[in-house]
Amino acid sequence: MRRLLRNPVRLVPFGFLAAILLGTGLLMLPAATSKQEYTPFVTALFTSTSAVSVTGLAVNDTPNYWNPFGLAMITVLTQLGGLGILSIAALVILAVSRQLGLRNRLLVQAETAEFGIGDVGWLLARIASTVFVCEAVMTATIAARLWLTYHYPLRVAIWTAAFHAIQAFNNGGFTLYSDGLLAFSRDPWVALPLALGAIIGGLGFPSLFEAVRERRRPIGWTVATKLTIWGTVALLLLGFGFLLLAEWTNPATIGTYDAPGKLLASFTQIALSRTGGFDVINIENLREETYPLFIVLMFIGGGSASTAGGIKVSTFFLLGFVIWAELRGEPDVTVSGRRVATASQRQALTVALLSVALVVIGTIALILLADNLRSLTAVFEVTSAFSTTGLSTGLAPDLSRPGQYVLIVLMFIGRVGPLTLGSAIALNTRRRLYRYPEEQPIVG
Repeated sequence: MRRLLRNPVRLVPFGFLAAILLGTGLLMLPAATSKQEYTPFVTALFTSTSAVSVTGLAVNDTPNYWNPFGLAMITVLTQLGGLGILSIAALVILAVSRQLGLRNRLLVQAETAEFGIGDVGWLLARIASTVFVCEAVMTATIAARLWLTYHYPLRVAIWTAAFHAIQAFNNGGFTLYSDGLLAFSRDPWVALPLALGAIIGGLGFPSLFEAVRERRRPIGWTVATKLTIWGTVALLLLGFGFLLLAEWTNPATIGTYDAPGKLLASFTQIALSRTGGFDVINIENLREETYPLFIVLMFIGGGSASTAGGIKVSTFFLLGFVIWAELRGEPDVTVSGRRVATASQRQALTVALLSVALVVIGTIALILLADNLRSLTAVFEVTSAFSTTGLSTGLAPDLSRPGQYVLIVLMFIGRVGPLTLGSAIALNTRRRLYRYPEEQPIVG
């Protein structure tokens, strides 16, 4: 136990694991299901892991299987997973004692990826207020639309809007509709708030706060913020254009929509495909060439220290600059007039390669455990689970229990693995007092 306290990063997986097990126990209760029956352990564990890891994959029909209590539990677990178990614990400590000890500051540092510990209390308060204000605005906008246009009872409209607002901002993917959000794919008053909420939640709080604070001087942003903000814009635009071209005439997705409907549905789906996990078009009926686009977007994910998963936008584009510098024979990797530290390059490479290895291993395991499973479908589901996105071709309910356990492990690793690894690398960085002789092995 003392070793864990000395290295707070190691407590992060235990915090998430405790929340998952607690959620599993509550979801197994008959009071959580529509039929008032006990939920099988693997179903409850899968749902709890999916909620805490803000993934959104499900092995049952969420709105019909769970009753209001079960759905409320999923909502709470998603909010806990989005804010971070240790961050919420630190907020409670801060509220009680008005101060945080060094140990608690290090715990929050491990969860939020903030390496300065002098202003953790201020940071946490700002994170919490940003989350709840954004979710409240999204809830109000969508609830008003459901009440005034779709004639939902006011209480039902507020509950439906709040559920989806929390899911979207925290980049979860659970929905109260059996067919996803297809019914709202051409409604800007529902689709756009969810898309914008997922984008904001997926930027990462350090980048978001700096971008807002220095909005008049974007040239002065740090390298991390520039990579995250402009990288996100580039991925959205490229993904949006590719999806439009690939699916424009596909009658099973957006082919029957008018031009404004195609534009809205495509933008919303791309915004939610990177991190959010909602379906606004039928994922199962995408054309073959569209699946690799979604796989790449899910694998990249969102910003660092955000509610999104994946290897992170800054990691992906930093590796791009590393490759570009190597191709040009440059001695240093530079981004926007700044030289990138060698340690950061190594960290990005480590996270990316380990993530690729996990996706490959998960894909092989899923193919071995499932009958007649297409490789592309397996890669799609594994990437969705590991990146905690939640998009699905409908495979999860049909998997055997061992196959579902594979996705459970991937969701857990995808939520805490890169986070823990990145923080551990940063905290364990040390200088050697000596260097070995240099040698250049043959590469390529």
